[in-house]
Amino acid sequence: MKTFQKPLTSGEEAEQCRLLREGTPAEARRAKEILIERNLRLVAHIAKKYQNTDEDMEDLISIGCIGLIKAIDTFDDKKGRLATYACRCIDNELLMLLRGKKKTAREVSLFEPIGQDKEGNEIHLVDVIEQQQPDIVESMELTGNIRKLFVLMEEVLTERERDILIMRYGLNGAPEATQSQIGARLGISRSYVSRIEKRALQKLRCKFERQ
Repeated sequence: MKTFQKPLTSGEEAEQCRLLREGTPAEARRAKEILIERNLRLVAHIAKKYQNTDEDMEDLISIGCIGLIKAIDTFDDKKGRLATYACRCIDNELLMLLRGKKKTAREVSLFEPIGQDKEGNEIHLVDVIEQQQPDIVESMELTGNIRKLFVLMEEVLTERERDILIMRYGLNGAPEATQSQIGARLGISRSYVSRIEKRALQKLRCKFERQ
């Protein structure tokens, strides 16, 4: 492994952080380069913890450098040494890499062919999922609207109107009934049931749309 430069002293680090924050664009750019170069030894040290994984050491150091750069960009030198803060950033970047690789290894490719249709075209897993996956937002909206309608039934309908809608549409677990069946149960004509049903639905629709 290549030889890395020695870490900066506390005073040197403070000066480079000051230039990064307060210097000219050229000074800030050079200060950032120095902070990166003089902390590469730290990156390599942390990357060694993961050398028993399947990742190449050079790749681990490259990813660790991303964490180092993020640390330099967000470091507040009033809260201690850069190395202490950078350790967490470098470690987090390497852990994200390894977790991502582990997750990918367990996943089945959605675009892997799993068969053919009647015309001989390849069928992919993503095709099956897209056909079977329900629209979650649409389902949630439907559930919310149903709950709202039950509340409105209590607010705007008479007891008879509620009873007729419950029997007509099989609400609350009741079996659906025809207008004639409802009329026979309540001792009124089918046409009268129809008028009550239409009036109740109109009241619900008006109230629902106003809300």
